[in-house]
Amino acid sequence: MLNKGFFIPLHDFMDSYEMKRRAVIALFFSLLLVGCDHKESDGIMLHREFYQTVWERFDFVTNQVEITEPTTFDLGLRISFTDDYPFGYIDLVFSVLTSDGTPYRSKGYKFSVKDNEGNWKSDAINGVYSFELPINKALQITEAGKYSFKIEQKMPKTPLVGVKELTLFNNNI
Repeated sequence: MLNKGFFIPLHDFMDSYEMKRRAVIALFFSLLLVGCDHKESDGIMLHREFYQTVWERFDFVTNQVEITEPTTFDLGLRISFTDDYPFGYIDLVFSVLTSDGTPYRSKGYKFSVKDNEGNWKSDAINGVYSFELPINKALQITEAGKYSFKIEQKMPKTPLVGVKELTLFNNNI
């Protein structure tokens, strides 16, 4: 039998409100820590889900990355479309900028996503057509510093509908 002098039940120590408050705070900080561990640590350099699958012409997708030593990236792009996407291709520009905004590297890409008959070159999963495309197999950044990775769409129609999400990832992680 327990001696009640040494054992204080939790409900006697804290009222119900205080226990709930502490549980909510602990849950919040746990989710915050899990949410922060998403970017470069798992190879994702930048990510965007487009609201109502609409990508405006000058809505650049960017992320700043801290480079601590000379690094070579093997970059790829995951992009997903819905049936609303009106084109057979996607025209993009990928850029890396230094911390003061000076272009470090920039290149345009035109990827075909449909065949000549207008059929998707990917199978639909839940109405979404996804592609994994090469961006730069050997992007070298030779000096430490903060760099911005930026992707912009260069399509002739704005707003561009049918783009669900875009992720730039590093295969070297």
